[in-house]
Amino acid sequence: MTLEDLLHNKDNTLMSVKVSDEVNHAIKTMVEHSIGSLLIMSEEDQLVGILTERDVLRFGSSRNGDLSGALIEEVMTRDLMVATPDCSIDQAMSMMTEHRFRHLPVIEDGKPVGMVSIGDLVKAKLKDVTVEVKYLRDYISA
Repeated sequence: MTLEDLLHNKDNTLMSVKVSDEVNHAIKTMVEHSIGSLLIMSEEDQLVGILTERDVLRFGSSRNGDLSGALIEEVMTRDLMVATPDCSIDQAMSMMTEHRFRHLPVIEDGKPVGMVSIGDLVKAKLKDVTVEVKYLRDYISA
C-alpha cells in the first residue's frame, strides 16, 4: 500500500497557516480541527515548514509558557522530511521512526497533497495484517 492509497481513504483536508501568523492562531486552529500539526506556507503559498505540538511545547517552555506575540516563523520546523504519493507505508514508517517525528507531508510536483501521521500508518498496517490473517485462517481451515 502506498501513501496515495492511504490518502484516498482518509479525510485529507490540508490544514495550513502562514509563516507570518501568530503561534496562538496556529494553536487555536490545531485545537479546532483536532490535529497535531499544520503545514506552514509562505506568503507566496510555498511550503516552508511544519508546526507540531512538540514545536509549540519546546518553544513555550523556553519562554515560561508565554506565547503572546510569538510568530510561527520563530517556532516551526524548517528542515522538512517529506514523502511522495508513491512512497510505501513501510518506507514512511521507517523514515518517521528513524528520525523520530509523527507527521509527514506528502508532496507531489512541489506542492503538498496530503499529510499522514504515524497513527494513520499504524492503522493502515493493522488493517492489512488483519486481512492477511483472515485469509490465512480461511486457507488453513479449507
